[in-house]
Amino acid sequence: MELKAQLLSEAARVGFFRARVASVETPLAMVHYDTFLAAGWHGEMDWLLNGRDERADVRRLLPGAESVVVLAFDYGNALPPDPGGLTGRVASYAWGRDYHNFVLKRLRKLQAWLRRVPGLDSYASLDTRPVYERAWADRAGLGYRGRNACQILPGETSQFFLATLLLPVPLPPDAPLGDHCGRCRRCVDACPTAAILPEGGLVANRCISYFTIEADGAVPTELRPKLGRWLFGCDDCQTVCPHLHPSPDPAEETRPRHAWLSLPELLDADDDALRTRFAGTPLRRAAGPRLRRNAAYVLGNLRAKGARAALERATRRGAVEADAAEWALAQLDA
Repeated sequence: MELKAQLLSEAARVGFFRARVASVETPLAMVHYDTFLAAGWHGEMDWLLNGRDERADVRRLLPGAESVVVLAFDYGNALPPDPGGLTGRVASYAWGRDYHNFVLKRLRKLQAWLRRVPGLDSYASLDTRPVYERAWADRAGLGYRGRNACQILPGETSQFFLATLLLPVPLPPDAPLGDHCGRCRRCVDACPTAAILPEGGLVANRCISYFTIEADGAVPTELRPKLGRWLFGCDDCQTVCPHLHPSPDPAEETRPRHAWLSLPELLDADDDALRTRFAGTPLRRAAGPRLRRNAAYVLGNLRAKGARAALERATRRGAVEADAAEWALAQLDA
């Protein structure tokens, strides 16, 4: 059996049921990426700027690279019932365990299998290394880049984690899928902060996910009401997509554990308590001032009079949290 067929079979065995191959022969077109950076749409995410050249040329990462194996791990789950009350919503990718742990574990298994081939080196990546995963997925036909900048598998899902393996051998490449959005503008119309461009593409530093996960400072006042109940991340542009269908058999690691969270509990918890509570989950990335700041904004949007005491206590925290709590209190009194 040829190497590609063996590799894809092994990828499925370790849990990557979607895998395709792209050739490195033609360099990636970086026009969209460079436009994004030049406009400053990356906000505080400086790693996107710092790793630009490596993303453009993967041979800087693995000299002699000839192929990119693109792998996907689905995380789509049905949204658990809304508990109501003073709760905030979490983006679906973060409902379970931290994907870096269980997806990287599978990548390492695949690399160990590859090492049985004498002289076959590889370079693995999962969004913490400077690889332009979505562009390679586009080229390999593992979905296509949607208008909302998410990678979409037509008629199936956009809820999957992307990983890549660079290999120094030529493998038969797969064909791109091409655009399947057509004239659909559902994601553009659904985005609360107008972060999705009508012609396609994302202004990241207007995105709710950016503000609630990546940004340390205060959310602009005019955008705070648009956060709605989003405490960590946002799924709005995906849930309205006609291609999205939750997995009927989600992986154990991605099953919902933190889809909805109590806002007053978060607001009163200190940094250590939050880090301990969310250890091993994506939520740990924002555990501390950012999560409490977000909780205050959502409580303000809920006009949650029952949270007044917790919000008043939060006004005695750091400047950004205090500002968020004071804003929320003003919404209660509006």
